[in-house]
Amino acid sequence: MACKNQESVDDGGRSLIRSPSGACDGDLVDQATSSTPVFVYVLAFFSALGGFLFGYDTGVVSGAMLLIKKEMNLNALWQELLVSSTVAAAALSALTGGFLNGWLGRRICILVASAIFTAGGLLLSFAPDKGVLLVGRIIVGLGIGIASMTVPVYIAEVSPTHLRGQLVTINSLFITGGQFIASVVDGAFSYLSHDGWRYMMGLSVVPAVLQFFGFLFLPESPRWLLQKGFSQEASRVLSRIRGRSDVDEEFETIKASIDEEKDSGGDGPVILRILNHGPTRRALIVGCGLQMFQQLSGINTVIFIVACVGTGLSLSLLAVGFLLSAQHSPSITLHPVDLYNSSCSHYGSCESCMLDPSCGFCYRENTTEVYDSSCVPVDEASSDHAAWGRCSNQTDLSPFWAYNYCPTSYSWIILMGLILYLAFFAPGMGTMPWTVNSEIYPLWARSTGNACSAGVNWIFNVLVSLTFLHVAQFLTYYGAFFLYTALVVLGMFFIWACLPETKGLQLEDIEQLFNGPTCFCGDMSPNDDRHVQYAPVNNYNSCHSDNDGSDVD
Repeated sequence: MACKNQESVDDGGRSLIRSPSGACDGDLVDQATSSTPVFVYVLAFFSALGGFLFGYDTGVVSGAMLLIKKEMNLNALWQELLVSSTVAAAALSALTGGFLNGWLGRRICILVASAIFTAGGLLLSFAPDKGVLLVGRIIVGLGIGIASMTVPVYIAEVSPTHLRGQLVTINSLFITGGQFIASVVDGAFSYLSHDGWRYMMGLSVVPAVLQFFGFLFLPESPRWLLQKGFSQEASRVLSRIRGRSDVDEEFETIKASIDEEKDSGGDGPVILRILNHGPTRRALIVGCGLQMFQQLSGINTVIFIVACVGTGLSLSLLAVGFLLSAQHSPSITLHPVDLYNSSCSHYGSCESCMLDPSCGFCYRENTTEVYDSSCVPVDEASSDHAAWGRCSNQTDLSPFWAYNYCPTSYSWIILMGLILYLAFFAPGMGTMPWTVNSEIYPLWARSTGNACSAGVNWIFNVLVSLTFLHVAQFLTYYGAFFLYTALVVLGMFFIWACLPETKGLQLEDIEQLFNGPTCFCGDMSPNDDRHVQYAPVNNYNSCHSDNDGSDVD
């Protein structure tokens, strides 16, 4: 019951990697599974608070902006600046986070991110004017960007192999939890007539401070310590995380991988070394592609395919809902004299009126139909009412006012599509790009690779945010969602063709999956040259490689 010595095949990068002690990696996984210390969950919890801050900020800003724009009389440009500045700052800091991670370490970077977020949150809660508010939003974005690329890396490097995907996913769960809590906080403080937004944004300081003080007592990643030459400290930290002293096999596996990287590594910037080294270049393409399609859709292999299909179908349902709503859009029956000489009076239906951001739909309705409807300019100070006319002063007897939507009996289809979309997006495209990117790079390229992929995520976040209204105006809402459906289908083919399975492999072994061509057209059969697996075989308890389908005694 022994493993073959390490061997490789040139034609596909197939390999079977033996632990230094001679034990099979499947045995190592079995040993780790038998006793999982609570401490690793503590590490994951405090790390994932960075994800919570990410989710909280993205969720709280929508409710806070409703109050800020009224109190500070913000025009559309300032509203866009306050929202997009955080995303732009996050993209910038995520790209530079790779250098910081390699220089300072994962633990220090998380401490820096939580400190930056705390400073930004305090500045937002006490901001006297919109200029200071903008500075606070930029500072918060810098903290979010560093955390977004550091937290998944740290969790992946401290996690046992059999728990790595689960623990990295906790970060995404905390992102969703942060968005939920933000909605609750928005609702709780929306009733305050003054300064409610200060409490909304200021409360983000609480988890940031909790994460900061928690990480004062938590260890650095043992892989980073070993890479920097702190061997004794790395061994001590690994024993503490695993909850046992017999970690020599895992320690030697990590050390051997780092030594091999040093022997084969070159000089120059890490990003150039990544691009010049075939496996890491292919991993970077896959990692950045996943992050790109996560944003363009608006993905470990089985989950992504299931999730992509569900996301695509739900986006199609959304598009059909918008299409039916557009086809049965209420017509405009009244054309009052336009005091502002705007384009609103020229529209003949609510659909065309809604697509113009300067117009709104004023109407009455009974149980069967919409009547006495008109398209009039929206008040520049607030989209809650019209600039003039019967919908400019809302009372119980006033007509209904609809801005950016139309009354329709097909709204339940849109709502159902939205719910299904979120349900499929959360476990698939929302979670897995971060998990996969935390796994697929070798240690020397992990920080920079994650920085690049996180930067791609934030850049496309900005791109989609800035172009959605223009796309909707040009293609209509249903056209925009049909476009997103097509992008999901494209992303599904990319995942099927280019993403190998990483389940059950140690981080040091995953690079072998990218020794072949970048994309392999979804061939995950036992003859797949790039698929490496470690598993005990019944009655033999031995390691085997899938490259020829045969067992190894």
